[in-house]
Amino acid sequence: MSISASQVKELRDKTGAGMMDCKQALTEANGDYEKAIEILRKKGASVAAKRSERDANEGIVKIKVFNDGKEAVIAEVNCETDFVANSDDFLSFADFILNAIVKNKPASVQDLIASEYDGKKVSDELETIIGKIGEKIEISRFAIENVENGLLVDYIHHGSKLGVLIKAENTDGADIVNLLKDFAMQTAAMKPLYLSIEDVSKEAIEKEIDIYKEISRKEGKPEQILEKIALGKLNKFYQEVCLLEQAFIKDNTKAIKEVVADFNKAHSKNVKISKFYRYHLSDEKK
Repeated sequence: MSISASQVKELRDKTGAGMMDCKQALTEANGDYEKAIEILRKKGASVAAKRSERDANEGIVKIKVFNDGKEAVIAEVNCETDFVANSDDFLSFADFILNAIVKNKPASVQDLIASEYDGKKVSDELETIIGKIGEKIEISRFAIENVENGLLVDYIHHGSKLGVLIKAENTDGADIVNLLKDFAMQTAAMKPLYLSIEDVSKEAIEKEIDIYKEISRKEGKPEQILEKIALGKLNKFYQEVCLLEQAFIKDNTKAIKEVVADFNKAHSKNVKISKFYRYHLSDEKK
């Protein structure tokens, strides 16, 4: 049967698929609109399967802070190329994913993909965008955070490839929000791995001690003092990898924990930085 240009346009407007793909789907479906949509979705699933082994290291980091700074979502959505990462279709899909997380509060990426938002199945939207763009698209990770007596502050670095979320407790935020934004920017720039010394694993500490001991050994230091030297060097390690131990970028004479302590003393507060998230594209894949 003959497929009209108006039929193709209607299907394209609905699905976002290419003109030729829409025409082929309508022809295969003998003009049946719903069947043509199903054919396009199956094509998306087929493309997804073919692209599953490809690397998806480009993309975007999205953050949404809402409910007066009491709730937030941070998510990373990946694709294969920077060109696609900046396309309207991909950016709209990333917004859809962020809103689906906010609404459904899924426990995992699998739960998110199985959920619905705005009357649409996330799995269907994922297959559709893959079929339309022709690249591997992944929802790599996300986190949902909330605070009762505190504030969540975000920072997105230029290009949206790096995002940070800082959680502070025991504050209404009005008098400390600018300081928290500074901490978020520092987290983006200085790449801390932990919040505090207490968060550093025993295995990580032992590994550093072994490295320091081996360095001192090669420098000819006596074996009996290697442990003492290594323990002395741990402070430098903590100052590099623990956010609260890092020198504050706006006053490197003080660690961030000291800046917080000074703020609390000056304002009779008990503000506590209790958590941070730092999402940089594909960090978890490296």
